[in-house]
Amino acid sequence: MGDYDVVVIGAGPAGCAAAIFCARHGLRVALLEQCAFPRERPGETLPPGIEPLLQQLDVADVVVQGDFIRHTGHWVQWGAERRFSAFGGEPATPWCGFQIPRATFDSLLLEKAVERGVHVVQPCRVNEVIRHNDRVIGARTTAGEFFSRQLIDASGSHSWLMRQLALDHSLFSPLLIAKYGYATGERAACDEAPGIVADAQGWYWTARVAPKLYNWTRLYFDKAQARQAGPPAMFDHLTAVGGIRGADVTWRSCHRTAGNGYFIVGDAAFVLDPGTSHGVLKAIMSGMMAAHAIIRENAFPRHRSAINTQYRQWMQRWFVRDMNAMGELYRSHPSPPHWLSMTDRRNQATTEAAGHR
Repeated sequence: MGDYDVVVIGAGPAGCAAAIFCARHGLRVALLEQCAFPRERPGETLPPGIEPLLQQLDVADVVVQGDFIRHTGHWVQWGAERRFSAFGGEPATPWCGFQIPRATFDSLLLEKAVERGVHVVQPCRVNEVIRHNDRVIGARTTAGEFFSRQLIDASGSHSWLMRQLALDHSLFSPLLIAKYGYATGERAACDEAPGIVADAQGWYWTARVAPKLYNWTRLYFDKAQARQAGPPAMFDHLTAVGGIRGADVTWRSCHRTAGNGYFIVGDAAFVLDPGTSHGVLKAIMSGMMAAHAIIRENAFPRHRSAINTQYRQWMQRWFVRDMNAMGELYRSHPSPPHWLSMTDRRNQATTEAAGHR
């Protein structure tokens, strides 16, 4: 409990990135996390372009020098042909991504936050936002009240602050549930590189995320089919670890991701399904961008409104760019989802409304 410059809700990549960046610039930060660590989360694949961000968070050396699986691209079968999509670089020095179990990656970021002086409260359930004169000034939690000059919501797809403040948001797809699970064993088709395969119902992703540990993720375009989700046939010889889990990945976006005393980052701001392939990158970049906005606002308080507007526009552009890219990808699918026309109409209406705000 106490007064802070910044209170961050959620200790995933978005929340930890925001907390570390704020603390590096001398701000007093509290990081409130509901779950005890380690915790299992999907999203183990990190693209090559993430290294500069990891350097700014002071975890690049640990990641690069760690004994993690590296790969130069991934396999794509979006129809009859199977092709390898390389990240790029020179033949002798190709760019490489990372496969890092999320429990490990999240713990690395949280340890760095603690090292930077962030006050971590865990486990801690956030119950209610605190407001005064229409400004967010903190949060009531199971560990007491935390007051702040700025609050960052990194609660993930729960979108805690959006619900608390009843902020306007838009849905751009019907209900989509991504199912995922893990298996142990040896020798699978994704040993050399992850892969995504389209079929009549949607797509599935497979990856080796650690020695003898594999992940699969399945998305059905029709929610009714998601009940039958299971590991792909290539994993039949492997042993399942844990049960099959699901995540709501309905395409959605909050209209006001920055306001009087708050910023919303990562999946709390907008969600697209895992086909975008850079969820962790989005989380870290938005967390750092919100932290940068707070630092600028502290230096130039008279520019607060403009800084908030710039952040909202930046997030909106990212969402629209990713959604359009996903639309193009799904139109090239062997069995495109029937709801793409609805997505286009809602995207156009939201873009026009944003232009009048």
